[in-house]
Amino acid sequence: MSERGARRKGGGRAGRREARNTVATSAPFIERKIPYFEMLSTEALELIEHNADRLLAEIGIDFLDDPEVLELFKNAGAEVEGTRVRFAPGLCRSIIQASAPKSYTQHARNPARSVTIGGKNTVLVPAYGPPFVHDLDKGRRYATIEDFRNFVKLAYMAPGLHHSGGTVCEPVDLPVNKRHYDMVYSHFKYSDKPLMGSVTLDSRAQDSVDMAKLVFGDEFVDQNCVLTSLINVNSPMVFDGTMLGSLKVYARNNQATVISPFILAGAMSPVTVTGTVTQILAEALAGITLTQLIRPGAPVVFGTFAAAVSMATGAPTFGTPEPSMVIYAAAALARRLGVPFRSGGGLCASKLPDAQAAYESANTLQTAALAGVNFMLHTAGWLEGGLAMGYEKFIMDCDQASMIGVLLNGVDLSEDAQAMSAFEEGGPGKHFLGSAHTLKHFETAFYRSTVADSNSYEQWSAEGSLDTAQRANVIWKKMLADYEAPALDPAIDEALLDYMRQRKASFEDRDY
Repeated sequence: MSERGARRKGGGRAGRREARNTVATSAPFIERKIPYFEMLSTEALELIEHNADRLLAEIGIDFLDDPEVLELFKNAGAEVEGTRVRFAPGLCRSIIQASAPKSYTQHARNPARSVTIGGKNTVLVPAYGPPFVHDLDKGRRYATIEDFRNFVKLAYMAPGLHHSGGTVCEPVDLPVNKRHYDMVYSHFKYSDKPLMGSVTLDSRAQDSVDMAKLVFGDEFVDQNCVLTSLINVNSPMVFDGTMLGSLKVYARNNQATVISPFILAGAMSPVTVTGTVTQILAEALAGITLTQLIRPGAPVVFGTFAAAVSMATGAPTFGTPEPSMVIYAAAALARRLGVPFRSGGGLCASKLPDAQAAYESANTLQTAALAGVNFMLHTAGWLEGGLAMGYEKFIMDCDQASMIGVLLNGVDLSEDAQAMSAFEEGGPGKHFLGSAHTLKHFETAFYRSTVADSNSYEQWSAEGSLDTAQRANVIWKKMLADYEAPALDPAIDEALLDYMRQRKASFEDRDY
């Protein structure tokens, strides 16, 4: 899985196998070549849109602790009563479609890593937000800044991931009010893929933008997107002051926001798929509209995080059919609205990188790929309902991410892929193993998993009888041992460090 290629590989069969499983280069993002899976008819989507308009007009959305936001909505023609905002049918859609881009480029500090978010493109992003980490050696524990750096390095080296992500885990060994500096710096220092900024306070969002300006330059940041950051709706139907503050900072600076209703269906939305999707659309429309009122043309993503709760225990569940239906419906609604879509990921409730983790994650990953998700947050590492970032799980998910790239690339119909020469060479009753066509393509003909074992029982046993998680344990350790940081201009590095030193020294540590 390392991007450093095969130059260090040993000889013999083992060396050749390891070299084949190592991807030297990777595409900066996936350009989809297969159709979307459409679960709902046009009439069904129109019904949901109609109901979302009713929800916006008759019930409304609360925007807390921000008079400026309320004034923006009032001036745009919405009805404002206290913190409640109601929108006439069609108002949000007209504002969004007048200026929100259908797709945008997020620039990485390495231009070859820049990604296009929207259209038929898919960008795969690590998990976000866990306060714990887990590995087979030490078990579950609080995350540290060392863990954070490790996951940034692993995401940088993983060919199936296109983005460095944001809070890949919470470094709880650092003060809450200062850890965002180290997180943003680590993304810039240890990776050259695109990244996400902080959203836990408006000042921290501004710090993220200011640090990006040190890397890219003030004018470039004003005219180009270099950060795509997550704004969660406090569902049901509430935007809180913290999220609004960060949203305003990023939108004003022309940086992308992912407006994401955060839904645990049955608790934070109705128990039905149709009711949940109606609420998601209404919340997203309101938040996306705000970005365009702040700065028309600011890049924005229609996001959703949707899971269900157990009606027996109230615990979140993942990988079940109903959230998949929500993703299919919301993706189609985003395409009809004309903005990029975020959802999906390797979501699971399992505490370990086991069979439950694998099948729950695969269900959501496959759904998101087929639905047409453009920005797939939580692609790799997610355990325990998002409470833990798993080292072995990360490696297992990265393997799935690479498979998604192959799937979305579609079927090759070129003359060579039609393989008529192979039929002509062999004929009835003859195998294809020795044909010229097979010998030409055998190295790249099929995706080869980096963690699965397809050998005979005898060979598997001779190599230690390892299960998938144990093999992944070996892989992530080797990747970190082989890691080499991408080049970073020393002057930029020093400017970032100096900014962090000055800002940290300007106020006391706090744990909030």
